[in-house]
Amino acid sequence: MTALSSLLFNVVFFSYNMVLLLLLGFLLPFPRRWSQVTTRVWTKGAAMVIKGMLGLTFEVRGTPPQGPCVIVSKHQSAWDTFVFYLLVNDPNYVLKKELTRLPVWGWCALKCGAISVDRDGGGAALKQLVRDVEARMADGRQVVIFPEGTRKPPGAHGDYQPGVAAIYARTEAPVVPVALNSGLFWGRRSFMKQSGVITVEFLDAMPKGLKRREFMAELENRMDVAADALIGEAKTRFPHLNDGP
Repeated sequence: MTALSSLLFNVVFFSYNMVLLLLLGFLLPFPRRWSQVTTRVWTKGAAMVIKGMLGLTFEVRGTPPQGPCVIVSKHQSAWDTFVFYLLVNDPNYVLKKELTRLPVWGWCALKCGAISVDRDGGGAALKQLVRDVEARMADGRQVVIFPEGTRKPPGAHGDYQPGVAAIYARTEAPVVPVALNSGLFWGRRSFMKQSGVITVEFLDAMPKGLKRREFMAELENRMDVAADALIGEAKTRFPHLNDGP
């Protein structure tokens, strides 16, 4: 039954994604806000489709910040790449440069306010990343960054990229870690989707004044420990997750 529902969902969700892409392509000449509002409405519809077809919902713990801030999130699933449109006012995702070069999709992402980062660009790329983040927050937006750089399976630790430390050192806005367990239900590169409740947990903002190594160690510890706890809780709460995909 899970295989059939996953098949139907994947077909419907792909088509639904194409609708968003067409709308955002049409809106490219218009103000950025129009694209953001359209994406938010699409995301609300996506949540309804996901709930109706998969029996998959989500819950939020902690308080999502609404002013200018940097949201530093674990990244386990494609689900993570749109859910923040339901949680904060004006999310602007940090994306690797290769994604923003994709025809149409990349243009639309940049139009919405996404920040392109060249992971092989060294110090110059880090400086540009910081400038772009500062510009977004000067407009009162929320910047969303996945410090692991790519989707990792639930329970994976380490390999946090240095960009988040550079941002922390330069910005006065809160840096808010986020733990989640989305990969248990919507795995990376996984055809199968599982029913249940994804948990997104906003942790306390990082303290100011930490040295780079202290910051990275504290950030990784907070996020990994919290994510592991959410994973363990979900497997107890939803026993079918222990059967694998």
